[in-house]
Amino acid sequence: MSAEEQKKVVVEEEDDVDLFGSDDEEDVEESEERKRVLAEYHAKKAAKADAGKATIAKSTIKFDVKPWEAETDMEEMEKLIREIEMDGLTWGFAKLEDIGYGIKKLNITCTIEDAKVSSDDLENAITELEDHVQSVDVTAFNKV
Repeated sequence: MSAEEQKKVVVEEEDDVDLFGSDDEEDVEESEERKRVLAEYHAKKAAKADAGKATIAKSTIKFDVKPWEAETDMEEMEKLIREIEMDGLTWGFAKLEDIGYGIKKLNITCTIEDAKVSSDDLENAITELEDHVQSVDVTAFNKV
């Protein structure tokens, strides 16, 4: 081989060598694979976000409601408390407990949706029944 033929062979070999790895077929396959993986990721993320929105945070609150005096009509007081209505509020069981000296307190439970009902607002609404209620105490507050 002559020197010119050797140079042509070397130049042809150099043209075949791709130093930056830009094979078009592999790039297309990698691009499609990447798009597919990203689509799966976004679908899972959206499903997880939707599932999180479906979950409603709720709490169970137990109140001790104390009357002004021993002569306070406790059934009337319970009825007035149960008349308090808010979106996301569900009243539960209630019972009377002896405090002493003939005075009883009302122990009443409710379930609230945290995003809709504030426990402070509910406590204030009960306290506003001034003719019957002396004080309201939260004895238990549990997340459901």
